Amino acid sequence: MSLTDREQEVVALLRRDPLIGSAEIARALGTTRTAVNVHLSNLGKKGVILGRGYVLSEQQSVVVVGGANMDVKARSRNAVVAATSNPGTASMSAGGVGRNIAENLARLGTRTHLVAAIGADALGDQVLATTSGAGVHVEHVRRSARSTGTYTAVLDADGELVVAVADMAATDELDTDHVHAARELLAAASLVVLDGNLAPATLDLALDLAARAGTRVVLEPVSVPKAAALAPLLVAERPVFAVTPNRDELAALTGLPIRTDRHVTRAVGALHDRGVQLVWVRLGSGGSLLSGPDGDVLLDAVPAEVVDVTGAGDAMLAAFCHALLDGAEPAAAAAYGHAAAALTIASPHTVRPDLTDRLVRSTTA
Repeated sequence: MSLTDREQEVVALLRRDPLIGSAEIARALGTTRTAVNVHLSNLGKKGVILGRGYVLSEQQSVVVVGGANMDVKARSRNAVVAATSNPGTASMSAGGVGRNIAENLARLGTRTHLVAAIGADALGDQVLATTSGAGVHVEHVRRSARSTGTYTAVLDADGELVVAVADMAATDELDTDHVHAARELLAAASLVVLDGNLAPATLDLALDLAARAGTRVVLEPVSVPKAAALAPLLVAERPVFAVTPNRDELAALTGLPIRTDRHVTRAVGALHDRGVQLVWVRLGSGGSLLSGPDGDVLLDAVPAEVVDVTGAGDAMLAAFCHALLDGAEPAAAAAYGHAAAALTIASPHTVRPDLTDRLVRSTTA
């Protein structure tokens, strides 16, 4: 991360007195208060200071680049009957793969920045307020002229997903210029998480910026069509720390058919050959397979009563990243992720509002 000479002078003053005011900084540097406020704003965007009190950042951080939208969930009271009206309930809450991952990370205690796009409308206001209220830094969330995206899911009576429709027009406007504006934030991060909903050109630039800074990247493919679109971006010359597909997404990423466990092993090997250090394959109720330099590990899913499956994968990935930054080995971090997913499945919320590191650890004990 690069700081200007003036920004370095401001940081030096903050280290001596974190409670110093902008007027005092201006007097010490022989400049104006307005200019100091601009420098403080830029230092916040770069992740160097954490807000009022000007607490300097010393802890590890994650930058999530991805989708933010409003989730609309409709749950049938009985087994869904196709092509007709089904009695049930409906709710709305802030969502989006990238946003969900960011909120989960913040609730677990990891300092998290979100780079995303939402509409300049009432739904966008709600998404931004919920995300910021959970502790996520939202300075790089862009307000688009497009409407805030929506993800509409229909759930069966048992909480399983029947069908979903995603309108991600605002996220589609999260372009290379926006990511480039956050380049110093990405360079300063301990980990960057990329949501496969992004346009390939945007993902490509984010991967480049992280690679130049030596920042580890975790890539979530999201869906089969998205996985197929991002497959060309995985090249050995630009290694990626981790990719987290399910079986179908793994097939789309590699172009290899997957019908047996042996096919899974072959496809995982193909991703390793393309520079992916860790491949974490989600196997649903069958748990997951984590493959890395130390070999393959099969992990069991944590039993849970299914209330709502929405958001379980986002919680799983966020918890994995949180545990890694806390010093856990990859297999232990994956097990911690399974525990967070089980807690989320057992909740009616896409992101559990009571999710904490202590709660997850109580599940793994």
